[in-house]
Amino acid sequence: MTQVAALVLLVFGLLPIANWIPGGHDAPWYSERLAGWLSGGGIVLGVGIIAAITLRRRPGWWRPGLWAGIAARWRTGNRRADAGIALAVFAVCALVARFILSARPLLIDEIISLYQARIFASGRLWLPAPAFTEFTSALLLLDGHGKVYGQFPAGGPAMLAIGTLLHAEWLVGPTATAIGAYLFARLLRRLDLRDGTALAALLLYAFAPFTVFLGGSMMNHVTETTWLLGAALGLSIATGSERANPRAAFVMGLAFGIAAAIRPTDAAAFALPAGAWLLWRARRGVSHARAMLLSGLGIAIPLTLLFVVNAHQTGNPFRFGYVELWGKSHEIGFHAAPWGEAHTPVRGLELINLYFLRLQDYFLETAGPSLVFATAALGLAPRQAGMDRWALAGAAFVVLAYWAYWHDGFYLGPRFMLPLAPWLALWTARLPAVMEWRRISPAVIRGAVIAGSLALLIGAVTSVPLRAAQYRRSNLSKRFDVDSAAAANGVHDALVLVREWWGGQMVARMWSLGVSRTDAEHYYRWNDACRLQSAITATDRDASGATGLQRRLAPFRADSARLVTNRVNGDSAVRVVPGGPITGVCLRRMAEDSAGFTTYPSLLLARGYGNVYLRDLHARDSVLHPLESHRPIWLLTQAPEIGAPLRFERIPVDSMLREWQNQ
Repeated sequence: MTQVAALVLLVFGLLPIANWIPGGHDAPWYSERLAGWLSGGGIVLGVGIIAAITLRRRPGWWRPGLWAGIAARWRTGNRRADAGIALAVFAVCALVARFILSARPLLIDEIISLYQARIFASGRLWLPAPAFTEFTSALLLLDGHGKVYGQFPAGGPAMLAIGTLLHAEWLVGPTATAIGAYLFARLLRRLDLRDGTALAALLLYAFAPFTVFLGGSMMNHVTETTWLLGAALGLSIATGSERANPRAAFVMGLAFGIAAAIRPTDAAAFALPAGAWLLWRARRGVSHARAMLLSGLGIAIPLTLLFVVNAHQTGNPFRFGYVELWGKSHEIGFHAAPWGEAHTPVRGLELINLYFLRLQDYFLETAGPSLVFATAALGLAPRQAGMDRWALAGAAFVVLAYWAYWHDGFYLGPRFMLPLAPWLALWTARLPAVMEWRRISPAVIRGAVIAGSLALLIGAVTSVPLRAAQYRRSNLSKRFDVDSAAAANGVHDALVLVREWWGGQMVARMWSLGVSRTDAEHYYRWNDACRLQSAITATDRDASGATGLQRRLAPFRADSARLVTNRVNGDSAVRVVPGGPITGVCLRRMAEDSAGFTTYPSLLLARGYGNVYLRDLHARDSVLHPLESHRPIWLLTQAPEIGAPLRFERIPVDSMLREWQNQ
């Protein structure tokens, strides 16, 4: 099993398979990365060879007791030492959250998860839908059938809701990461490892850049990985002796159930082999069978709560929000994706290739590929114990699941692979012991340790600061504190119309007409923008809904092959047919985009000074006036320059009414 895992890492983690397959996903950056791996890896390898030769001649230069002594002190420190490392992890992740990620949700997934968390914190499962949903809609937000709620399983937002209640939403990720590090430490103490290997694995996972940067975010992968580590600890206790341990089995099941309420697929990947293991042990007698049943009860409790939430939101306990929003196309499998081309087994291989290629950089940010040590250790490893086989089986199921999943999960690294990070760290730390078991020369082993340590050091002083700067410069439009900006501009108790990009306005209008998220993406990407704008306006006037819009756009289907990017407003997704109709409304929208716009979804979280933030839809805004006539009207935009501040402009009601009448 370990050799198969090593082969997968070797092939998919080093070869640009995606680039060899025409069409689909690719890695255009591979040549640059390969050059970096060769140069950095060459330096490290050269140092390792020199160290091995030198230490073979002068073995006295090596101090074998130094790391062993540190690890022994960690071992004797027990829970206090583990808690100290966890506190250090919390501090590092909190610094990342505050100073690199601005203590804000920066990805639409985080924004919608936090929006749902605040709904939960208010004591509700969903909010009543507004009369005109196009002004408050967002990509991953459901607002049909009179309800508003996020598409994600309830467990992730529930974790964030704890932060909402404690007024510390941005600390949920760092706290979960620190708890995960503590649980991993407790697990490592139970495994048959040398103290030095266990401590090295703990530190590699806990302070890996991949762990820390994601740990500073609000992504549900973070809390899910923590619960999976809790389940792993429970499993190791439940199977650690010949005697059954029903209590540990129950705790394990509870942790798996909570993880499943956050991300069902990942939890199932690790829970299935754990269940098979307990089932195999159940043949030993009644107490083992009781442990297996209690583990099932533990899983059932969180899942029952999840199904109750689903029933209140979607009307079906087994239907999740993302299926309600996108249909069956969102689910795992080889079929048409919600947008773009169909997901096929070949495209799945491309994605797996991209995930492992990216892990070579993002996991440890070393000089040279990050997974080389883990790959070598897996390839050289002897027969493994039960926990190792379980972890390898779970990791394999995770990889297989995302092979069959259409979306490229990239944010702060290949985020779908975060549950694999503890086990990759463990196998990385195991290489010296595995080399010793294979009776490789002690000088070579010490050279490998020096080379690996140097690779980590070089990465820490070069790659990690560059990655931190890259993250700090990303998603600038979502980092502004709009409430503070409103207060600075004297905006309070106002109706604030948020000027989004033209494409976003059209997509929101299509959603309000009853067009599905999938169809709206297709219409937007494969139609002339001016024709689409005119068709939306006409459909809105005659109230013919999604069917009417489809009928109006059908004659232009053949023109999709002639579409070119509209360079006027800089939106690569807004496309036009050369020589196509250019209306006055189109020209105004292009001019407005050139003057600057901002994004609306992050404004869903603005809640200060009595202001109401709604998407600006121009003439369509007229339906808001009777509802909000008591409020002053402001327009929120942003200059097109990167990092430009938010702009609040007071709009006289009379001028707005005249503008609406002319459109």
